[in-house]
This record gives sequence, structure tokens and C-alpha cells, in this order.
Amino acid sequence: MPTSVTDGRSSKMKSALMLVLIAATAQAVAVPVATPLSAAAEIGKQMFFDTSLSGSGKLACATCHDPAHAHAPSNNLSVQLGGAKMTTHGVRAVPSLRYQEYTPPYADMLDNPDGISTPGPGGGYTQDGRAATLAEQASIPLLAKHEMANKSAADVVRKIKASAYADKFRTAFGADAFKSDKQAFQYALAALQAYQLEDNSFHPYSSKYDLYSSNKIGGDLTATEMRGFAVYSDPNKGNCFACHYNGAGLNGSVKLFTDFTYAAIGVPRNKDIPANRNAKYSDLGICDRPDHPRPASAQYCGMFKTPTLRNVATRSVFFHNGALKSLKDVIRFYNTRDTEPERWYPTVKGVVQKYNDLPLRYRENLDKQMPLDGRARGSKPAMTEQEMQDLEAFLNTLTDADLVKK
Repeated sequence: MPTSVTDGRSSKMKSALMLVLIAATAQAVAVPVATPLSAAAEIGKQMFFDTSLSGSGKLACATCHDPAHAHAPSNNLSVQLGGAKMTTHGVRAVPSLRYQEYTPPYADMLDNPDGISTPGPGGGYTQDGRAATLAEQASIPLLAKHEMANKSAADVVRKIKASAYADKFRTAFGADAFKSDKQAFQYALAALQAYQLEDNSFHPYSSKYDLYSSNKIGGDLTATEMRGFAVYSDPNKGNCFACHYNGAGLNGSVKLFTDFTYAAIGVPRNKDIPANRNAKYSDLGICDRPDHPRPASAQYCGMFKTPTLRNVATRSVFFHNGALKSLKDVIRFYNTRDTEPERWYPTVKGVVQKYNDLPLRYRENLDKQMPLDGRARGSKPAMTEQEMQDLEAFLNTLTDADLVKK
């Protein structure tokens, strides 16, 4: 991995900062009070749940970004089905739309929000950062053949114009809102963005951890959870804090549990994705973007965006390709990827095929931070069994109140 990415996060310095945050506790973050949505955001809400905006007539934004599941899928499919007949597979797992409001546009050399680490690739929406705003991101599923499968922007506008909220669309954007398909489409994208930014359900900050860090009733962490927090923060153990930063961040953000950076961590190839049945196919993250062609951008191949860990315990699929299906396995993967590679990768003629979803020529890009530090097979992993259990318990405290099982 390039120096700016591998060596720049300064895990020990981050950990020292983390201990200060734990000792002092972060500034109180009030749970947002519900406020009326703007006219544009109300239109965005209507669109978000409108299945008629898809080529199949069966797929809405909310189908894959279900509010009852942290605005993520409600199933455990590695990739979701879409297209005109709802039979076309995607190529990446669907991320949550929660806590996206502070994401900066992508840059190859983005300043890290921790104020310590060397700049590196960061920011942007989607798992390769190709969208600069939530509005731009919204255009991707509307037009993608494997998602909502509209033939054009004009196709989307035609459907909005025929919808029950067409008059409200005109009220929000003007009597001539539909005069130009190009402009009307931009209004539609702006509406979806406004909904995600204004509706508190996308960023409630209502987890047990939020209560804890704000010194509020109900925020007492158990001994197990506190031990897990320590594992999360320890540069010689979980070292989660190195990428899933939860201090004060960009644009006034705090406790996002991501630093917006990118990493190649060598997740196993997922054969449940039809595209992966072609041995010559590889999803290479940043360097699959049109504006990052190979070989000029080879140093970014295999890198995907670091997601927030908020609501991670509610997910049923993990990583960009949905290769793992439980949080317990994700923690174990980080801990034993190198010490027990046979657990995660296939063995061919007695040889474990490590990092089998990343072509050999790009493996220098692999993250080398603890606990993914390349330690010898069969050696002692960074975390004990108890520490992994404790870490999982802490990560469960990041679940928003509306998602906690009663």
C-alpha cells in the first residue's frame, strides 16, 4: 500500500487521542428533534418509497435501503436483484444510507479528519467514491441496468410527472419544473438529497453509545462493553479506531466511526456473485472508476471505502462483496486473516489461495495495519477469544434506538 495510506494513520497517536476522548468523554450530542421537512425533502420522501420510479415497477430506493434495517437491505443476499424484470444481480453489497451527511467529495489526497494522519484517498459516495454528493449518488441506482433500470433521465421525469405528487413537485420547484427533462431530473436528485439530509431517521444519533458519550441516562456501558471499547481503541489489539475514527471530524461532525478513507484488506472472493464466476473478473474499487484508469491508478486497486460502524450489528452481509454474513465472522477475519488463512480462503493442491479476490499484481496495496499486519501463519493472533467477544459487545452499543430489539 502507498506510504500515504499504509503508514499515515499513526495508530499509536490515534490511540492516545482515543484514550483522552474516553477519559473526558466527548461533548454531548443531543438527539435531533423531529422538524418539518422542506417542500423539496417531502418530494424526496415520496420518491424514496415510490416503486413506480423503477423499470420493473417493483423497486424503490427503500427496497434496498429499508428504514427498518438502518436504511440497508432487509435480507442477507450478498448483492441485490434489480433490472427491468427484477432478475439482474448487482456486483456489490448495498451499504447503509445512515450517517452520510458529513461525507466530503472524493480526493486522492484528502486530509484525514483525525488531524494526525497523512492525507490519502478519502471521501465520496458509493464504495468507490465516484459520486461527490448525495444527489449525484441518487442518479446511479435510478439509471443502472441492474438496479432501477430507467432508460434515461427523461424516463424518470416522465414517471414523476405522472405521479400523485407531481403538483407538489411543481410547488417545490416552480410551475415550469417539468419544462426541461434535464433540469427536472436535477430537481428530483436534489429532492432525494434533501430528504436524506433533513429527515432525522438518517442520522438519529440515538444509540447506547451516544447516551454514554453524552453522560445521559441509559448510557452506562457494561464491563464487557467497556473492555470491548478498549480493544477497539488499542493499536495492538483491534485497532479499529485507526480507520473507524469516532472523534471530532470534518465539517463539525463527531462520532461517525469512519474517517472516510479507503483500504484494500483482501476479503475472500464471493462466488455467490454471478460476475465473480468469471475468473478474469475482479472488482477493483477505486481503480474501476472511469476517472482512475489503470495503470496510472494501480496504487488504488482493491481499495474500498471505510464504512461507518454505526448499526454494524444490524447488518446481514459485510464488506463490498458481501463475502461474510455475521459481525462475529468479520471480527474473526480481521484477527485471523494471516494467522489462519485456510479458514477464509480456498486451498488448491495444498496451497492456501490468500487474498484470492485481488490480482497478484495489486497485493502491494493491501493494508498492513494491525491486526492485518501480515503475521506468520500459525502465530498468535492480535486478539484473544474473549477480546473478540468483548469487541462485538461494544459494537452492539452503536445500534440506533429504533433498531434495538425489544
